[in-house]
Amino acid sequence: MSSGSSSPAATAGNSRTGWVYRFLHASYFRGTGVSFFFSRRIRPAGIALCCVVIMGSVLGVGHPQDSVYQIFSLAFGMALIGLPWAFFRKAAIEVRRELPGHATVGEVVRFSVRVRNTGAKRLRRAWMTETPMDSRPPLAEFLHRREPGEEKRNAFDRALAYYRWQWLMARRRLFDGGRSDEELDLAPGETMRIVMEIMPCRRGVIRLNDARVLLPDPFGLFQRCRAVSGPAATLTVLPRRYPLPPIEMPGANRFQIGGDAATNAIGNSGEFVGLRDYRPGDPLRQIHWKSWARTGRPIVKELEDNFFPRYGLILDTFPGVGSEGLFEDAISVAASFAASIDTSESLLDLMFIRDEAHIVTAGRGVAKAEKLLEVLAAVEADGTGDFDSLARLVLRHRDELTSCLVVFCGWDESRAAFLRALSRGGVTCAPVVIGSGDRPLGVPGHWVESGHLARDLRRLPCRISPE
Repeated sequence: MSSGSSSPAATAGNSRTGWVYRFLHASYFRGTGVSFFFSRRIRPAGIALCCVVIMGSVLGVGHPQDSVYQIFSLAFGMALIGLPWAFFRKAAIEVRRELPGHATVGEVVRFSVRVRNTGAKRLRRAWMTETPMDSRPPLAEFLHRREPGEEKRNAFDRALAYYRWQWLMARRRLFDGGRSDEELDLAPGETMRIVMEIMPCRRGVIRLNDARVLLPDPFGLFQRCRAVSGPAATLTVLPRRYPLPPIEMPGANRFQIGGDAATNAIGNSGEFVGLRDYRPGDPLRQIHWKSWARTGRPIVKELEDNFFPRYGLILDTFPGVGSEGLFEDAISVAASFAASIDTSESLLDLMFIRDEAHIVTAGRGVAKAEKLLEVLAAVEADGTGDFDSLARLVLRHRDELTSCLVVFCGWDESRAAFLRALSRGGVTCAPVVIGSGDRPLGVPGHWVESGHLARDLRRLPCRISPE
């Protein structure tokens, strides 16, 4: 049998393993859905009451004690009243969210919600909540993704893959929180404004379209969870950023000419040099009207050209298997530099590969740094690209760049070859390498340890040194 073919025993083993994981995924998927359904409708006091009813029914069998029967009767009676009460509560409201322009991963976002009672009855003792999108992973992701460090768990945990399920759930969760502490008390047609808080867990775009009104029973044991009407709203979550020291990029002796389009953005057009005859294409605002009136021919003011540096921010979007955490750290490091580099007197080009080459420019006369942060919020890893395509992208623009800052996800020979290719092409590069643990030998540039980004970024020198 050839080495490229699989044995029947191996094929049968893989088939059995696939069947087991499919069964586990179906069990976890349904179980999580049922748990989420009841957790929104049974409050903590209701859970405690259900435990009392169960314990009272068990202890009461064969033990005719009055105290047990009294506790059981009281608990069962409260449940018998509270559950139907909450089930038959109704509310007709509509909401309109007023979200800020941006949010940041790990920072609390407060926003206002206008709530209007569209029903015919007064609404009392009700609260609003915002539900995130379903974070249960699909079957393909559960089968092919591995929790970091899963190979170190015992055989029982690896077989059940429960911790993998929990990790995937946490990884896909968009935000935490979303419940308002303000009680709703609205007459028919009345509107009130409440404040809600969420904690974004992931960068990207959050779509809020599942607002619910919670209607509890008088005992606070159970509650009805009804969807409310209202337009959906989106919130762009920017990557986490860390403070940096004042940064001076290398290669300051090479400048990129600005021109009128860039300099007009902040009102300056260079120093006055002299007067000359009008040439086709000269802007009318540079005409020197007094000289034209004196000479009888159009005269324009000649201004000194404005120059400013142009930097490249190169993002490594090729993390290895199991390096998703390093990629997210690389996004945060790139976002920190994009927010810290002064683009009022320079241009900053964000370069990366995602299915194809991408260049996004911000700076003087082009766009604000927030544009780069919005792009970084949506960047995903590229599993098919290579560093050769990224090197070709940078080298095509080498004559325009003063220097480049390269953010790497780890370090290996392919990344070293990428830096050598840029150096041979005459590109001044300052590498920043994100990795785990202590710095290995032979890593150039600046080492940033994963999990300690804030500490290591604060320790960067003010002048970023090239390779």
